[in-house]
Amino acid sequence: MTTHREGIFVKGLWVEDPEPGYQSTLVEEVGLTSAPLESMSFYFQSYCKDYTRDFMLCKNETNDPKHCLKEGRRVTRCAMDLIGKLKKHCDPEWKSHWNCLDMKNHHFWECRNEEKPLNDCVFNNL
Repeated sequence: MTTHREGIFVKGLWVEDPEPGYQSTLVEEVGLTSAPLESMSFYFQSYCKDYTRDFMLCKNETNDPKHCLKEGRRVTRCAMDLIGKLKKHCDPEWKSHWNCLDMKNHHFWECRNEEKPLNDCVFNNL
């Protein structure tokens, strides 16, 4: 999040203006709200562990965000891959779990009944 640059509205997404002279390789936005992301967080941690570790190591090496764009794109692509697999194999269970999280103020403990079928589906299919 930046406070020193104006954003622009493009195709329904809020994005920041790129810096002058900077050309980026765009990666598709994940496009999920907090509930689906929170629902998949435990699976994301293990599924994308290597990419997130590389990104965090890079981020700790320097304060320049441009330095770690390649690693950040890898993390995003890994997340997109996991989302695609969740939708393909466990869509009803995943939707049930994140809808519960959304309705119960993101309290995992209130959604254990929906979490168990999701865990079973993920561990059996992914």
